[in-house]
Amino acid sequence: MQSKKASGSRPIATLAARALKIVGIVITLSVLLDILVLSIPYQFTDRNWQIDVVTQVVDRGIVPLVGIVLFLTGYWIDSTVGLLSERKHLWQEPRFWALVLSSILGALFLILFPLHLNNVRQAYQASSQEITQDATNTETQLGNQIETEIQSRQQQINLLVTATDEQLDQLVQQGRLSQEDAQRVRQFRENPNSIEPFLQQTREQLTAQAQQQLGIGREQAQQRLQSQALKAGLRIGISSLLLSIGFIVIGWLGLRNLRRAEL
Repeated sequence: MQSKKASGSRPIATLAARALKIVGIVITLSVLLDILVLSIPYQFTDRNWQIDVVTQVVDRGIVPLVGIVLFLTGYWIDSTVGLLSERKHLWQEPRFWALVLSSILGALFLILFPLHLNNVRQAYQASSQEITQDATNTETQLGNQIETEIQSRQQQINLLVTATDEQLDQLVQQGRLSQEDAQRVRQFRENPNSIEPFLQQTREQLTAQAQQQLGIGREQAQQRLQSQALKAGLRIGISSLLLSIGFIVIGWLGLRNLRRAEL
């Protein structure tokens, strides 16, 4: 009774083993091919290209790991039902090459771990310098705009101080001049030496406002950049390290067991 049940389950086990082997091979090769295609055009010296490729490789790294595990599981099923054929040489064993590939991928992900962290650090420094340079250029542009504004106000004051009180009152009634500005113009007319200190004070106020807004924008940009770099470095770096451990453990333990079985 038990022998009939065992013989009946063998075809199912054989089918399951073959399916796992095929699925494992297809998954692993398709991901490796996908990575090669997505990396085109190859720009090995480009830091941004390296960051993008490493991100793609790590994000897909779990798939070949699953593929190799499925492939090895298929052979384990074969061994449980006694369908494994004896091989004289280790290199003739398909499991050997799967385990070698696992070890190679483990070493690759181990190398990608510090490489990605270093690239992210350099990219952060370069972007930080760009933010600082942009802020400096913007500050220069704002300085020129402030000087243009001061010159415009000086010309306006020089024109208004020649106006009579009636003309000033008329401008106030028309809404073209505030009462406060009209009073200040009268003071300028009585004391022309106060015009320059007023313009200097206005220049300092405008400069302080511009620098404050520029500083806030630069600080926010630096914080966003730092947050993005930290997230990218930690996520990809830790994932790469974990994948490296998984591939290496599977590869080395499997090769050791195969070696023992051969001996």
